[in-house]
Amino acid sequence: MEVTIQLDSVHKQLELFGPADSHLRLLRKSLGVQITARRGDLIISGKEKSVNTAAEVIDRMQKHLIKHGSLTAANVSSFLTKGDSSMTAGPGKAVTVYGGKKVVEPSTKGQLKYIETMLANDLTFCIGPAGTGKTYLAVAVAVSMLKKKQTRRIVLARPAVEAGEKLGFLPGDLQAKVNPYLRPLFDALGDMMDFTQMRKFMELDIIEIIPLAFMRGRTLNEAIIICDEAQNTSSLQMLMILTRLGRGSKMIITGDITQIDLDPDQKSGMVEAIQKLRRIRGIGYVQLSQRDIVRHRLVQNIVRAYGKNTKSKIKE
Repeated sequence: MEVTIQLDSVHKQLELFGPADSHLRLLRKSLGVQITARRGDLIISGKEKSVNTAAEVIDRMQKHLIKHGSLTAANVSSFLTKGDSSMTAGPGKAVTVYGGKKVVEPSTKGQLKYIETMLANDLTFCIGPAGTGKTYLAVAVAVSMLKKKQTRRIVLARPAVEAGEKLGFLPGDLQAKVNPYLRPLFDALGDMMDFTQMRKFMELDIIEIIPLAFMRGRTLNEAIIICDEAQNTSSLQMLMILTRLGRGSKMIITGDITQIDLDPDQKSGMVEAIQKLRRIRGIGYVQLSQRDIVRHRLVQNIVRAYGKNTKSKIKE
């Protein structure tokens, strides 16, 4: 088996590899794998289990180096000794992205569960109040998988539904009309990579940000599909987006079912989908709460004061 890992920071190769490649030699000796550096990549070959372990250890080495600015032989030995269990547990589970932060980490147990659920399932539903990181973490996972070449493209979609007010006619071409609805997705993506890189990926169709209505008739293979604000989808829209899932793809559906902007007599497609699908194996479901809010401290108090109860919206 052979795996290629894209290095997060090429100019930090010396620190990552260790003095005279001592860190790489330690990995080769401990795991019985071959590791070759080629430009900005590391190529690992050997038995499947050993290659996967080496890839996970190198991922942790890169995250440690980015976060702390240094990496010692003791750190590498620690990553090897702790084994696979330490790489998937604890609040230190980090997601590597392109942007200035380089690493996105969960701040709460709920966010940690959310990341683990997204990585473990091809379809994940996440509901929760404002400020819990539903969209941000979904985009971070998607960008991380793109960076690691675990997916070929990212598709971000959102229903164009106005939040309790009628904006009327909007000037400009189609792109100018829909951009205000898609702005939160642009903001999250802009935090993961610089503007030039984001624009290049969008021009190459590696990243696509579109209104939900434009998804009809498509099959999306080898892609990460994120449907944001899904509480504002109709039943038919939700069925349409769910059936876009193609070969080798992963889909993440996020929304806050306490902020449904549909007509009062129209049922949320997201609520209906969770009711119908939540017992199907292979579909992940995460419900974030007020404890997972990571915006300004007042947001948590505001959500609590309004007394919204998400559980009452979804009946068994």
